[in-house]
Amino acid sequence: MKSQPFYKIKISAKIVLSILFFVLFLFHNTNTFAQKKDFVVVLDAGHGGKDPGKVGYRNIKEKDVALKIVLQIGKLLGNKKNIKVIYTRKKDVFVDLWERGSIANRANADLFVSIHCNAHNTQAYGAETWVLGTHANKQNFEIAKSENSVILLEENYEDNYKGFDPNKPESIIGITLMQEEYLDQSIQLASIIQKRFKNELKRRDRGVKQAGFVVLYQTYMPSVLVETGFITNKIEGPFLNSMGGSKKIATSIYKDIMQYKKQLAVNSVVEKYVPKKIEKKLVVKESTQQANTNLNVIYKVQIAAGARKLSLNSYNFKGIKNVERVKFGSIYRYFIGNSSNYKNIKKKQKYAKTKGYSSAFIVAFKNGKRVSLKKVLGKS
Repeated sequence: MKSQPFYKIKISAKIVLSILFFVLFLFHNTNTFAQKKDFVVVLDAGHGGKDPGKVGYRNIKEKDVALKIVLQIGKLLGNKKNIKVIYTRKKDVFVDLWERGSIANRANADLFVSIHCNAHNTQAYGAETWVLGTHANKQNFEIAKSENSVILLEENYEDNYKGFDPNKPESIIGITLMQEEYLDQSIQLASIIQKRFKNELKRRDRGVKQAGFVVLYQTYMPSVLVETGFITNKIEGPFLNSMGGSKKIATSIYKDIMQYKKQLAVNSVVEKYVPKKIEKKLVVKESTQQANTNLNVIYKVQIAAGARKLSLNSYNFKGIKNVERVKFGSIYRYFIGNSSNYKNIKKKQKYAKTKGYSSAFIVAFKNGKRVSLKKVLGKS
């Protein structure tokens, strides 16, 4: 075989080195970019277009107030570094509920905030923030039904929502918590929002609540729906509709998002949950079930979460004993179970549900930190 000239070999080496340098350059910049990933916030102005939402005092429309507030929140957030704002709508147009959730999911958003206004046939007033959950009573069902009824205006809603009927309680009861991994964070943000409304804006605090809102059900990230006030109230309605009032509400929610983001950064570094050691008997038993066991992961069942610090007596948890309490930011989470075997922890979840905790769900910890359950199960 005829050997190649030396100069050709030398040129080829230079080319290889150049390519290698270019790849390393890209890798370095990719890592740098990943470290500086934007915090993506999706802002959702409720209703719009052919759907006015609620109509209040002096013909104030919910869709107009919600959009006014959202645009001002977005403007404030847009001035901050490493924050990317995405809107489900920036003008008076109709957007399907399923599309609002899809916008957030496609953007791989870190947060979804939906802005709405309340209405009532009395002079009710005040603000409340909602997270996803099955309705706790008839009143919550009626509120969820009102917000969800917009899907009846959408084309082919039967296909988009797989037979979901906003007028039937069983439809909302049937909504599973697709956001189970994000419920704590949603409650955390909702609590921050309500606290500032009360303390800084002096609004009536109507609390953090749970109901089966379809727009929240469609998203896969921490999500809240803010009812900023009652447009049917003779004082609150004009306040919300005014430029000054909407600006105060927008500024408050903007501060809440920034506080939430800061707490996330702190908790990701500071919070370390160190689970109890697994009993030797449990390890021996699970050694025969390797298909369901991941010794690097501890599974637990979360049965409740909230701002109140409850004593761990069984009477506070419907007779359940050995409940653990872990604080995450301003939220307390309550767990039962402690196992590296997924099959065993499923039994604990089933037990919790028989006790009345219908929304009990499984969480995973690895090296003392909470990790995505889906990812763990995909690897195990």
